[in-house]
Order: sequence, then structure tokens, then C-alpha cells
Amino acid sequence: MPDDLRPRDIAALPAQHAAEPRTPAEARGRFFNTGNAFNVVLPPVPDHAFTEEPRRALDEATPTGLIPCDLSSVLGCDFPATTPLVLAHYARIRAGEMLTTDFAASGTIAYVIQGGGVTRCGAEEIAWAVGDVFVLPGGQPASHTAETTAVLWLVTNEPQLAFENLRPPAPGRSPTDLVHYRAGEIDRQIDLIYEIGRDSSIAGSALIFSAERQEATRNILPTLTAAMNSLPGGYVQPPHRHNSVAVSLIIRGESCFSLIDGRRKDWSPWATTITPPVSVHSHHNEGTAQARFLIIQDGGIYYHARAMGFEFAEHPR
Repeated sequence: MPDDLRPRDIAALPAQHAAEPRTPAEARGRFFNTGNAFNVVLPPVPDHAFTEEPRRALDEATPTGLIPCDLSSVLGCDFPATTPLVLAHYARIRAGEMLTTDFAASGTIAYVIQGGGVTRCGAEEIAWAVGDVFVLPGGQPASHTAETTAVLWLVTNEPQLAFENLRPPAPGRSPTDLVHYRAGEIDRQIDLIYEIGRDSSIAGSALIFSAERQEATRNILPTLTAAMNSLPGGYVQPPHRHNSVAVSLIIRGESCFSLIDGRRKDWSPWATTITPPVSVHSHHNEGTAQARFLIIQDGGIYYHARAMGFEFAEHPR
């Protein structure tokens, strides 16, 4: 490099190539340094709420199909993404119609917002109703037939696989089987949590969903965690932070809001909300009824890396 073109600091160096590559494999190599490799700036995960998507999903005029919560243009991703590793959809299925899903993911987490129906996956089938949660294995299609017009909330780790250009698992090799959590059992488990109580060192009264094959990790999928968080009337979940992102479905919560890094975010029925990673956040219920929201986090990947980083915090002034 001529002296007059040589940068004064290694941070200004562009990617370097082999000076005299002898093979295509050598020519593909690139070199960076401590000045220009550790300052990659990516678009931040926004503090965002999807409200138009659930409105469309619940609109009687909307046909059977999927409505993605896609922020890929904001995140700078080349693939659909709600957050860098998570993608949420609303699925509307008209009565008597069927919707087939076959996501390129390790598995799918579903919540039934409206209606009832049957899902078939492989040799198994389940009948679901409002308030149920179920998990589908990746690597095989699932058919969802609505007996009454239904709306489902579906969450996958499709962006995680797309980022690494990975294929979904082969049939029978998914890290989960078909798992079904009925609404009545979810209510019973939440009642048990309140009956026993907790001390102040526990962040909240959330019900964590896991399954036989993920019991050791306490996750719902290897990299995804799922929790039904509940907030009694007049209660505040204290400010805290963690390294994982949170993608939440607001199930019920009149007169509720969150504070995200000191900014107020009012809850909207059936909205999908994003709590950015490492943000200081708290949840507030100024009503009288118990609030509920289903939270999906990419927490499994941080637990595995020993880097969840949970801590209580004070809101910034």
C-alpha cells in the first residue's frame, strides 16, 4: 500500500486480502484487526408494539392465512424477523378451513387467542381451545383446522436458523415432541404459584413452560423460553434487566403499562410487544384484575452461554 494511501490508524483499514493468493480458498480469506473488527454497529432492537397485526387477525373480513410481525427492515436482516432470533405470526383460520404451517425452525410455540380446532402433526393430533398453549416439532408440516373461526399466535426461531443458513431438523430429530398445555391446567398451575407464594428475590409470579425432553434446561426449546407472566391488580413488577430479548403477547391487562428505560408503553389487547435486550423495564397494573402476558425469550441461548445477566435495577432518571 503506497504511503500516501496508508491510514494513520488501524481502525481505518478496510478488509485486507492475501497479497498473492495461489488458490481460490486463499483468495476468499479476509483480515481485520482489533481496531476495525470490534466496532461493528448494528441497528438496535426497538421498543416496539405490533397493534395493526392483531387487529387484522381478528377482523372478520381477513381470510385464512399468516400475518407476520416483521421488523427485518428496521433490524437490517435479510430474512423476516421480529427480533434477531425470533419471529412471531398471527394465524387466522376461518371456520371449516385449514391452514398448513411448515416453518424452517426447531419448533413452533402457539397460543390460542380465539376459536377452537384441531392440529395434526405427524401421527398425532390435538384439539385446542381458547387459552391453550401448544408446541410443535420442527422439520415437519402441521395442519390446523378451525371448527370455529380461530386466531393463533405462533412464535418460532426461524431467524436463528436463517442467520446461520441452517435447515430445520429432519422429521423425528426435532428437540421437542408435540406438547399441549390446556387453559384449565395453566390456570391451576398459576393458582398454585400464588398459593405457595415467593420471596422478594424472585422477579415475578411467572409460570414457565417446559416439556419432557427439555426438562433439564427448563426451556420450551433449546434456545427459547416461554413464560405466562401474571400481575395482580395494583401490583408492580420491579425494574430489572437481562440480556435476552422478550417478545410478549398481551392476553389481558386493562390499565396496565410497562416502563422501558423510563419510557411508558401502554398495553393494548392482543398486541405483540418487544422489550429490547439489556433495557431496564418494569410492568405496572393500575387496575383491579389480574393481568397476563405470554413471554417468549431467546433466553435459552444465554443460559447455555452462562450470560443471561439478570439483575434488579433502578429506572434511569
